Amino acid sequence: MISTQILANCIDELKAITKVNLAVFDLDGAEIVSTFECSDIAVEILRGFAQSPADSQVIGTDHLLKILDEGELTYVLVARGNNDEVYLVGKIAASQIQQLMTAYKERFDRNNFFQSLLLDNLLLVDVYNRAKKLHLEVSVPRVVYIVETKQGKDNAASELLKGMFSSQSGDFVTAVDESRVILIKSLERDDGEEEINQTAQTIVDMMSTEAMLNVRVAYGTVVQELKDVSKSYKEATMALDVGKIFYVEKKVNSYGSLGIGRLIYQLPSNLCRIFISEIFGDNDPGDFDEEIVSTVNKFFENNLNVSETSRQLFVHRNTLVYRIEKLQKSTGLDVRTFDDALTFKIAMMVYNYMKYLDQ
Repeated sequence: MISTQILANCIDELKAITKVNLAVFDLDGAEIVSTFECSDIAVEILRGFAQSPADSQVIGTDHLLKILDEGELTYVLVARGNNDEVYLVGKIAASQIQQLMTAYKERFDRNNFFQSLLLDNLLLVDVYNRAKKLHLEVSVPRVVYIVETKQGKDNAASELLKGMFSSQSGDFVTAVDESRVILIKSLERDDGEEEINQTAQTIVDMMSTEAMLNVRVAYGTVVQELKDVSKSYKEATMALDVGKIFYVEKKVNSYGSLGIGRLIYQLPSNLCRIFISEIFGDNDPGDFDEEIVSTVNKFFENNLNVSETSRQLFVHRNTLVYRIEKLQKSTGLDVRTFDDALTFKIAMMVYNYMKYLDQ
């Protein structure tokens, strides 16, 4: 239902333009909004008019008109004045309120539709029927973005996203919980990964500069049919979760770039614990020297190149080798070899996943 504030704004603006006083009542004769003192209008008269078959009625200087919503009586409008234009203004006001109700109802229905679509709560036939009723294109490339904010900050993020992406362009913004805002974005046929990723980066930058929000953004793969939007949403959800576990430093994560993190995320937890036990034995990876772990991570970033790693860390080559050998003594893994480097990298990712599950 349209809000009281919207109704008040509507009749206030009409009065400012036409100089005609207006009031809106519910079907029980209770005043909702008005631009004049209307206590002299009898409740019995309003109720009687609401129950009568007439579309309008004149009582003294008051013109009573009915406001319908899809054929059903919703409000009674009163336009007060002596001149001949009052009735015409009343008709315009009634029509304006009816259009507002239709627009807001469609907006509500769209939000409800997309939320049900994302959560996979619609039958295939319902998807197409409701899409037709809501004037939504079915065969348009779309991708789902999830913007995660701090709890309670979703309203600011939602408003900013709605300002950035217009429903007229086929985009839609909604939410399914209090910390994540969802953007369903329509794409051009020639939009590729670069354009999709750039949109995500733009969202992060705009949230930071305009709303002072530190957000994470994840997105799924492109789907060609409206019915498959839930697939892109599930992928974006996984990308967000996997990114928080394995790629903490990245603000944007896509489902297609999760790599081995996606595989680990889908492994049974008991299998992961067995693997960690086999690799590290009684050692707890959480007790490893932080300096050594960061050194090894930088070593991996430089493709096991000792010289380049020592240069970027501003340490002597021998210092780097010492740290690597120290790790080898405690784990039995020489990360200078590809097989051991791969084992250690995967084992640490599995450990971080286990830690995430425990938390």
